[in-house]
Amino acid sequence: MSQSPQAAVERIFRDEYGRLVASLVRRFGDIDLAEDAAGEALVAALEKWPVDGVPPNPGAWLTTTAGNRAIDRIRREKLRMSKYEAAVMIEDPTPHEPTGVVEDDRLRLIFTCCHPSLAPEARIALTLRLLGGLTVPEIASAFLVQETTMGQRITRAKAKIKGANIPFRVPEPEDLPARVGAVLAVLLLIFNEGYLSSGDGDPIREELTGEAIRLARILHSLLPEDLEVTGLLAMLLLTEARRAARVRGGELVPLEEQDRGGWDRALIAEGHDLVRACLAANRPGRYQILAAVNAVHTDAPTAAATDWSQVVALYDQLVRVDPSPIVALNRAVAVAELDGPEVALAIVERLPLDGYHAWHATRAELLRRLGRSADARIQYDAALAVCDNQAERAYLLRRRGQLAG
Repeated sequence: MSQSPQAAVERIFRDEYGRLVASLVRRFGDIDLAEDAAGEALVAALEKWPVDGVPPNPGAWLTTTAGNRAIDRIRREKLRMSKYEAAVMIEDPTPHEPTGVVEDDRLRLIFTCCHPSLAPEARIALTLRLLGGLTVPEIASAFLVQETTMGQRITRAKAKIKGANIPFRVPEPEDLPARVGAVLAVLLLIFNEGYLSSGDGDPIREELTGEAIRLARILHSLLPEDLEVTGLLAMLLLTEARRAARVRGGELVPLEEQDRGGWDRALIAEGHDLVRACLAANRPGRYQILAAVNAVHTDAPTAAATDWSQVVALYDQLVRVDPSPIVALNRAVAVAELDGPEVALAIVERLPLDGYHAWHATRAELLRRLGRSADARIQYDAALAVCDNQAERAYLLRRRGQLAG
């Protein structure tokens, strides 16, 4: 079925939104003005394109129209004359292209949205709003907060950027690794919220996983030499490849039970290519190692064929890079397959993760394998008490109900 003219315009606008806003912020130095002008350009496109047809270069049309609307607004509202004069002077007739200064603008905007002086939840909201083009209601719905709350969060973040004079630029080379890390963390949080959604709604929200991947692709195209960016994109692709097989009948399907015929082989091939590029450089970082772990899983034709010794070796590397209890927990799951549940349980029980549902669920599974049903039941209950994903809760309830005794 073909799209309606309005839907086609809205799709193009969403694809171009981050590029458009970024170029306007560069020219006018004002996020609110950029968003308003972009919105007015959309209204103009909705009026003209269904009648006149989509222009050959819709991005250029939107950029020119939005720039003109911004200048008109500055003039109409009689803002500071110096600001108006500056805007006229920097009017930019350069055609809209997918490379060059416009892409640099988008990179600058990503770093502005993920500036360390902003709260983590504000970074996520701004990134989705300004780069992803999601509406405030869409973002609020995705993160299960009131629309007014999300709107206030975004407004405060933009005010912080303006009040603190947060620069609209790429960090200096010496600051880039730490700042890129903050950006990657935001993209991973967005993806994870989609892949294992909290609350009573859909257990998987593909609009969020898709948006995280789209933004990761943008970042990879802008920073192709940054192997951690490559690693994150590979990890997201290899994880997303398994999404269709991850829930069945409203219940989470663990990796070992998934129908591997339902995995997306195109995404797996793309992810494996990116992992190979990382391995060739031999400068492993956190996201590269996680991508390599996912590559091992997606390379195995069956769960029984998984190379668990390689998975454990990769987690041994990851522990040196990121010695967090979450990493240690994931390593223990692999150790259980290689050395048995008793060895893994000894590792898991030392971890300070009480209150984390996956810790309780892992303990429950290991205790179950050791035949300690009563202890396993306690751990399933503890996991259920702090788990808010409905598909995962259904899985835990089924496993608890299957315990002997």
